[in-house]
Amino acid sequence: MNNVSSQLSEAAGLMGLGMMFVFAFLSLTILAIKVLSLIAGEPAPRPVTAAVMATGNGLTPQKMAAISAAINHYKNNKKD
Repeated sequence: MNNVSSQLSEAAGLMGLGMMFVFAFLSLTILAIKVLSLIAGEPAPRPVTAAVMATGNGLTPQKMAAISAAINHYKNNKKD
């Protein structure tokens, strides 16, 4: 009976040691990812608004509407 209890206590100790190792490894992995993202991360690009698109590429809203209508017409009449 003493042999079983010593084996159970040894198993519990090994399980606790394994769980601590996994927790430490995952914590270090998360920390490394956060540090690397701070070092190598690029700022997110600002969203492009419709006004910037219209003035930025030289298209007037009327031309954009005509292009959109043509694309919709093409998609509606396209036969697969």
